[in-house]
Amino acid sequence: MKIITVVGARPQFVKAAVVSREFKKHPSVNELIIHTGQHHDANMSDVFFDEMDIPKPAFHLGIHGLGHGAMTGQMLEGIERILLEEKPDLVLVYGDTNSTLAGALAAAKLLIPVAHVEAGLRSFNMAMPEEQNRILTDRLSSLLFCPTQTAIDNLTKEGYPFNNKVFLSGDVMQDAAMYYAENSEARSTVFKTLSLRDFVLCTLHRAENTNDLNRLQSIIRALEKINKECKVVLPLHPRTQKIMKDAGMNSQLTIIDPVGYFDMLELLKHCKLVMTDSGGLQKEAFFFDKYCVTLRDETEWIELVNGGFNFLAGADENKILSAYSSTLNASANFKVDLYGGGKAAHQIVNEIKVFLG
Repeated sequence: MKIITVVGARPQFVKAAVVSREFKKHPSVNELIIHTGQHHDANMSDVFFDEMDIPKPAFHLGIHGLGHGAMTGQMLEGIERILLEEKPDLVLVYGDTNSTLAGALAAAKLLIPVAHVEAGLRSFNMAMPEEQNRILTDRLSSLLFCPTQTAIDNLTKEGYPFNNKVFLSGDVMQDAAMYYAENSEARSTVFKTLSLRDFVLCTLHRAENTNDLNRLQSIIRALEKINKECKVVLPLHPRTQKIMKDAGMNSQLTIIDPVGYFDMLELLKHCKLVMTDSGGLQKEAFFFDKYCVTLRDETEWIELVNGGFNFLAGADENKILSAYSSTLNASANFKVDLYGGGKAAHQIVNEIKVFLG
């Protein structure tokens, strides 16, 4: 059976790594990877394939740096051309990016079944491109692999299943964290240049924060105050660094360039706390028993908020400082199983094989 996997952004590389490794255990499965190019620089893309032993993409579309419509349209055209040539039995997509939607839409229009890993997530904020992408992708997919019971519940409320099969698979991000953490120290170089071992790890990339100068300045002001108490390490994309520089934001934070996956695992292991507007890093903080302050107004991972592991703060300086203080006295039980315990990839591959017969 031939499966085409569509990826394009950092979190998708991580998720694809564990599922591709599971596919390799089945000689009957021939997986080909399409890399759309959505994340195209070496630190955000190539390094993940090298570090994580992901099969090199069979196709690279090189599409990036465009508006949502142009990017998705060009991806749709490129993926459709490949699907017509390769005639796969199934197309596999991950998450909620433009690459996700383009892959699902191209396949669905050609009547090729789509499997969506990380289905059923909802922020209930339709202003987010990610929310639009995930809702449309779910509706187009034949197989919906949900990471949590909350995701299952979301789909049930929306009337699923229609002509879909819905599974509680667990989260492949936990599979990845458990597998790669075993040798991340030997393969990481981040602490050769970073001497801190007790720090706040922060990431900041979402357009709603980096493109809105008021939100960005508010977040940075809070981080600067926290930095006086506990050093803040901020892997930051050069584009956002430039925005800060152009705005005259002379930061005292420890700002470094984006890091590879093994470096990020080591930063997670050794940090005191995580602060992020990333979706995936909220979960990865939990995997490593670290509290998280989320720099967004909502989150898809509400089980982390309900369990006291995650504190929503948005971009409000005072809320961020209050959430930071709350983590210092928190006492949540990190032993609870929320994401499947590292068995998601095995279930996903087995269900795909059953579906394809």
